[in-house]
Amino acid sequence: MTPQKAAPAEQSTGRKAWVKRTPVEVVLEQIGKQEDRVASLREELNQEERELAKLQQARKVLEAQ
Repeated sequence: MTPQKAAPAEQSTGRKAWVKRTPVEVVLEQIGKQEDRVASLREELNQEERELAKLQQARKVLEAQ
């Protein structure tokens, strides 16, 4: 019996090579992602609050009639 050779890793699958990172690097990346998510949610909240203010103004106009 001959030993089987390991199949070479295919680079054509589009996956990035695995890069070993320290736990500190992992946590810092998670912090960055969370900060980005919070900033995005704050902007979305601001847009929703502006829309609510417009609708409340419309309600005042309609109730005044």
